[in-house]
Amino acid sequence: MENVSWEVIEIVFSGIKFGIILAFLVGPVFFTILQASIEKGFWVGVLVALGVSLSDLLYVVICYYGLSTFVTRPGVKLYMGLAGGVILIAFGAYHVLIKSRRKDITNPGVVRERRPIMYFGKGFLINTMSPLVPLFWIGLAGIATIDLGYTRSSHFVLFFVGVLGTALATDIGKAYVAGRIRELITHRFLMIMNVVVGIALIVFGGRLLLAAMQG
Repeated sequence: MENVSWEVIEIVFSGIKFGIILAFLVGPVFFTILQASIEKGFWVGVLVALGVSLSDLLYVVICYYGLSTFVTRPGVKLYMGLAGGVILIAFGAYHVLIKSRRKDITNPGVVRERRPIMYFGKGFLINTMSPLVPLFWIGLAGIATIDLGYTRSSHFVLFFVGVLGTALATDIGKAYVAGRIRELITHRFLMIMNVVVGIALIVFGGRLLLAAMQG
């Protein structure tokens, strides 16, 4: 029984280590969580993080059921790259051209009833439509099964519980830190931040389009 307990701890800890690595990857999701938390507060950032986490869980389930070969097909990757690039560019253009010019940008406000799903959906959509995300999870699934030897279902699940739990916890931590400094943020800073976030999303989107078209 004691050996089983230590085995469980070891597997989860391995997942936590990879979750920490994931937390330090800087991409469109990173900027989106920070921007939402600073502008709208901690709980809105959490909603974005939960959307991202559901998207990650979706890809882990896909890997578990052996559909990774479908996701990595050239045709599927092409359409995912094109769709993901267009979505990121659209979000980026919105931040640069519209969001940065709004006068009520620093008003805390209360998130309206219909808005929570929008922030959740934004996190889910941005993460899901990035072709790099499924490649990351497919690669990690390979490490878990081939390198670490987690071929049993229970081991696979425990490992990814550690990865996903750590990734979600760190995303919530980012939202908390960003939400705490919200009181110190000026209107000008938020305008600049929206432009920077928008440009970053456009750059990521442009890179995805180029990568998709180049094959």
